[in-house]
Amino acid sequence: MENTPPDHRLTLPVTFGDCDPAGIVFYPNFFRWFDRCFHDFMFVRAGGHAALCAQLGSAGIGLMEADAKFRAPVRENQTLELEMRATAWHEKAVRLDYAAYLGDRLALTGHELRGVFVMRDGRMGAGEVAPLRAALGL
Repeated sequence: MENTPPDHRLTLPVTFGDCDPAGIVFYPNFFRWFDRCFHDFMFVRAGGHAALCAQLGSAGIGLMEADAKFRAPVRENQTLELEMRATAWHEKAVRLDYAAYLGDRLALTGHELRGVFVMRDGRMGAGEVAPLRAALGL
């Protein structure tokens, strides 16, 4: 990942329950950890999802796209360092890039596109993300 410091970092101990029968992390757990990292970031910066949605007048800050590339197996009793960077702010979406490390070894890269969802005329749709960026101090 780039040389800029991450916007947020989580340390995740890997347990037996995170793994599949082959003894490696079951891949959906990485997406769960991406989500946890982003929600932890919102809590640190703005008091959490509910507080931030209330401040923005939104129905939620949600996922629009997700992807991951698995570089090395992650196993029980290892410690994963997950880094998140907000790398691109578009009109109605923000791109979050993730990198997960086992020590200095890159285990996973991934990204999400997230949007601020608002209600208009009884329908939910993507709203502007500039207020989100300001609220998070980015």
